[in-house]
Amino acid sequence: MSATVLETRALLLDMDGTLVNSDAVVERCWRRWALRHGLDPEAALKVVHGRQGYATMAVLLPDRPMEQNYAENRELLAEETADTEGVVPIGGAAAFMAAIAALPHALVTSADEALARARMTAAALPMPEVRVTAESVGASKPDPEGFLKGAAELGFDPADCVVFEDSEAGIAAGRAAGMRIVGVGPRAAALAPDAHVDDLTQLRVEALADGSLRLHVAGR
Repeated sequence: MSATVLETRALLLDMDGTLVNSDAVVERCWRRWALRHGLDPEAALKVVHGRQGYATMAVLLPDRPMEQNYAENRELLAEETADTEGVVPIGGAAAFMAAIAALPHALVTSADEALARARMTAAALPMPEVRVTAESVGASKPDPEGFLKGAAELGFDPADCVVFEDSEAGIAAGRAAGMRIVGVGPRAAALAPDAHVDDLTQLRVEALADGSLRLHVAGR
């Protein structure tokens, strides 16, 4: 496959599965949750990635009042925040974050602020100055609200932003926002992003004189 080049002005970064590999924690916590509710843990894990917890619960327990989902989501967030065992950076994440430190970028995550800080710290990655966390939005991915807010906070039109995502819900949110997608990791491979990388070592960001950015995505 030949290399891909994307021209853009700003980067919107998901966290889990994109910058940080937190699968071990996510699977531990959600397996326990599924078993407590008499659900198949494997079925739960198929829908959990990319969404806020309450939205996952609504998919898996469609007849349950949303108030219960919100309440239990708060408990699960605390559980996940306290558990950072096995949280590591995605390959190339540290170098990638260093390369874009002075360039327009934002974190757009379904984690809340506390969980995002815990996981970025555990992975030894810097927390972006501009971030859209769970507290900032009224709707979870796959709703585009988070990515649209990230673009607005950076001062760019959606068409001038590229999203980095790993999950089906996140990629759907980026598409709904009218943005191009770089898919990261195995979950993204089958979701037809505009470009795909196994990890962040396959990316190079070039800052151009007019303030735009050129993303070089290595071919495979």
